[in-house]
Amino acid sequence: MPRAVYVLALGVFAMVTSEFVVAGLMPQMADGLHVTIPQIGYLITAFAVAMSVGGPFLTMTVTKLRPKRALAVLFAVFLLGNVLAATASDYAVMVVARVVTGVASQAFFGVALSICAQVTRPEVRGRAIAVTMNGLMLGTLLGLPLSTLIGEHLGWRAAFWAIAVLTVIAALCTAVGVPHLEHADGGGSLREELGVFRNRTLWRVLSTSTCVIGATFCAFSYLNPILTEVTGFAVGTVPLLLIAYGAATVIGNSVVGRLADRYAVPVLLCGLVLNFFFLVGFALLAHLSVPAVIFMLGIGLVGVTMNPAMVTRVQRTGNARPLVNTIHSSFITFGIVIGSSVGGVVIGRFGLRSPLWLGAAMALVGVATLVPDLLRRERPDRISEEMPQKVAIRV
Repeated sequence: MPRAVYVLALGVFAMVTSEFVVAGLMPQMADGLHVTIPQIGYLITAFAVAMSVGGPFLTMTVTKLRPKRALAVLFAVFLLGNVLAATASDYAVMVVARVVTGVASQAFFGVALSICAQVTRPEVRGRAIAVTMNGLMLGTLLGLPLSTLIGEHLGWRAAFWAIAVLTVIAALCTAVGVPHLEHADGGGSLREELGVFRNRTLWRVLSTSTCVIGATFCAFSYLNPILTEVTGFAVGTVPLLLIAYGAATVIGNSVVGRLADRYAVPVLLCGLVLNFFFLVGFALLAHLSVPAVIFMLGIGLVGVTMNPAMVTRVQRTGNARPLVNTIHSSFITFGIVIGSSVGGVVIGRFGLRSPLWLGAAMALVGVATLVPDLLRRERPDRISEEMPQKVAIRV
């Protein structure tokens, strides 16, 4: 695997740690900014909305640059957002900070996945995506618990300063470890970049990713209050549970990465069905510590770990250019918006278990989006994009 893939994973790790840090510091940030926990939950929503809406526009701007220079610009914007968060004087400033970091993070994912596709062979692209996405899993395994511990002992602002330092380190590693590349597939005009979205199948494929991540984040966004207020764990125990959750995501991501190149749709179907049962079990037995932990780990095992299969499926339906990757990330983060914002609304009406039921419903919708692929005799994800002559013969 090229060294650049691991360097890109470090950048993803920094981005994801910043994205998830709020989930681990909800009580402290609520006290520090003098707002409620649901309002802190909306900071996750602000980050996700910024990713979904602003990310593609920033991507279209930076893709005029060469990929490595584009990454440098995105690191600079992301660093600015985290410094602003660390120095936020009130809730409004924090919202602005989350918007800035969200936009930069989304564009980074798009450019990084495009570079990943450029530096690896098509037959191992799913594995390469899994390695890059391990930055996401490690953000859950290490970044989130460590930033939570820093926030508990040094204050929540210190957690954002730590992420700023991590961002600088990732940027320096990228400057050294990522080669100078031309635009993916030779680049193209904006009209050419947008032309792929005329494919209706691509929109359905994108909606699957929304459901996968939305179902997961209905639980993940509120793990801290659920585990402390419903299950009854001490606040100091939550970081350890989040480490276990992160370990489950690393394991699941590695398994999915091995299977994504050949079995993207079956893997997604299996993940969604299992996630449905884990979410329902968590909702029913959240008051019992052992079942709650088991179902929480199950959600970690089959939730965000579907990323390699989702990215592989989208790239083969559309292409591997930055704009397609960024729009895909927008659909993913739209799922985060649903999980965090709608989850916060249902908590106010039905209690802390209600987001888990919402997640289970989204998992079922995700299964429905896979039905057309399951009914087709020829699975497009099994046809390698590096063998166009065989495709032509079959057609």
